[in-house]
Amino acid sequence: MCALALISGSVETAPSRSRLGNAQDGTPDFLRLDSEQDRAAFRHWFTFLAEAQYFSPAAQRPKEIVDCSSLLRYCYREALRLHDSRWAAEAGLPLVPAFASIEKYNYPHTPLHAGLFRVRSGPFQKADLTNGAFAQFADVKTLKQFNTFFVGRDIHRAVPGDVLFFRRVEEDDRTVFHSMIFVGHSRIRPSSLMYVVYNTGPDGATKGEMRMLTVEELLQFPQPEWRPYASNRQFLGIFRWNILRDPT
Repeated sequence: MCALALISGSVETAPSRSRLGNAQDGTPDFLRLDSEQDRAAFRHWFTFLAEAQYFSPAAQRPKEIVDCSSLLRYCYREALRLHDSRWAAEAGLPLVPAFASIEKYNYPHTPLHAGLFRVRSGPFQKADLTNGAFAQFADVKTLKQFNTFFVGRDIHRAVPGDVLFFRRVEEDDRTVFHSMIFVGHSRIRPSSLMYVVYNTGPDGATKGEMRMLTVEELLQFPQPEWRPYASNRQFLGIFRWNILRDPT
């Protein structure tokens, strides 16, 4: 279980020694969302926040969202907040749904404080609480390697909140990672179709832009390297956040 400590008027969870990292994926069990209710709340907020960025005018989006990894970090972090009236007033969203917030903890009052993302390999150790193994920033490769787990390469196995990762080698031999968020059914534009949302990232002097495609559109994307087929070697597969993982 997690002990509770009152810090600056907020209830903050403190990890107990019995809940470390049974899944050996680097994420401590005390950070995982144990109840189906909390897991559903995270998925609802994570996917809504991604979709809301697509429908928001560029000038009203958080300035931090400039590429696919910053979109992941923003949606992940904000999905873990307490979504009260104060948060709603500051979020600047086109609408705010009546989703429940997760109950186990709320950002930044988490067991790891504001450093949500694993940035080093290896199983979780108690020393990781203070040695820099977790940080507020992580690039898309780090998010894939240390903060998610592989689900499969069949797009039809994806559930809302999963992430599609791609890897391509540029002409200058640089390896570039990219991500897309599987949101499932739209929560803003009613439809029976399934969608993905992503930020293209900057291209030279051109800023990145938000895009929202149906799964069917993505499967027929003009550039085949972005099609989520198992036969596409640049498609790494569907991944799920470690905090949604059942360690048993």
